[in-house]
Amino acid sequence: MTTTLIQDVRPWGGAPSDVTLQDGVITAVSPAGDGATTPGATVVAGAGRLLLPSFTDTHVHLDSTRIGLPFRPHSAQPGGLWNLIDNDRQNWRQAEKSVAERATLTLGGAIEHGMTRARAFAQVDADCGLERLEGVVAAREAHRDRADVQIVAFPQAGILLEPGVPDLLDAALRNGADAIGGLDPCGLDRDPVRHLDVVFGLAEKHGVPIDIHLHEGGTLGAFTIDLILERVAALDMRGQVTISHAFALADLDAQAADAMAAALAAHDVAVATIAPGGNRVLPIPALAAHGVRIGLGQDGQRDYWSPYGNTDMLDRTWQLAFTRNLRHDELIEHCVAIATVGGASLVDPSATRLGGVADRPGLAVGDPAELVLVPGETVTSAVMDRPAGRTTIHAGRVVAHDGTLV
Repeated sequence: MTTTLIQDVRPWGGAPSDVTLQDGVITAVSPAGDGATTPGATVVAGAGRLLLPSFTDTHVHLDSTRIGLPFRPHSAQPGGLWNLIDNDRQNWRQAEKSVAERATLTLGGAIEHGMTRARAFAQVDADCGLERLEGVVAAREAHRDRADVQIVAFPQAGILLEPGVPDLLDAALRNGADAIGGLDPCGLDRDPVRHLDVVFGLAEKHGVPIDIHLHEGGTLGAFTIDLILERVAALDMRGQVTISHAFALADLDAQAADAMAAALAAHDVAVATIAPGGNRVLPIPALAAHGVRIGLGQDGQRDYWSPYGNTDMLDRTWQLAFTRNLRHDELIEHCVAIATVGGASLVDPSATRLGGVADRPGLAVGDPAELVLVPGETVTSAVMDRPAGRTTIHAGRVVAHDGTLV
């Protein structure tokens, strides 16, 4: 039995407490100073820090990261999604390090910042075959004792535009991928029926979940969401499908957004956001009110798509609050809940779900010992300051402390 005692921490910014962990689960929470030390237990000094559930990155492209490499100017030509895809294709093989090396470093940085769960996308297409998937699998293996990583076989360049892609996706699911992805069935492949046939067919064949990138906006995006919901109902895949980005939701008026949120909840389809700005801010209050599972992700990390990203989910949590123009502590703390517990329930639909804007679960007896200790006066102040000096705990064991992997 592995036992860890965290002394003098403040769960969700509350009263100073001692927290006992045994075999990967929280087994006791008592006032600070009252926690009994089990012989042989590992003692972690909380030093009055905040105790939060660890972060879950629900949308990250580890195969394209350039974290740790020299900064390069953005080189994609204007013109939309395909030019970004092509820019990545033209450059990823010339990176100074391999996919495995870059993905491993980036994943390690996220763990150092307090993340212990991730859903990572690995590009699978006629250009790279399974090469990029193999790099992400290697990164997952390198950190297998520090984080749980779910890999999505992702057809970044579409499923129908180039020959052999469905077979490659099938092979990916036999060689390390845990889920199947899709991308803009109407906007990119221009054939939503065939596109979704492949995605849902592979999910059914391999018994895996689905995560579809949906950049399509307006009525086109809403139409695609309706098609996805129809498939979920027909194949009884409630709880197994995520729509990433879902920009169409940002284009709906309040009444239509509420109705779409209700439909997503009825089919238990989750939504992952990367906290975009501009006119792509999702109606999170409506989604939360209906109980839609919502997760937060970092997307690309300083890659060939954009220069943004720094492996810190607390920084991305700040971005979620900032782009939504939030000021009240309860709403900013809700962003932290989305980035932690909310994301965990997206990756694992059987996990604890957020019960509303004011819900702060994840730190009670019986909860998984997936935790992060963060300096800060309050949870909101920690979001504003994004301090160093964090301790990351995975499966009840310290896996990173003060910016260094253990």
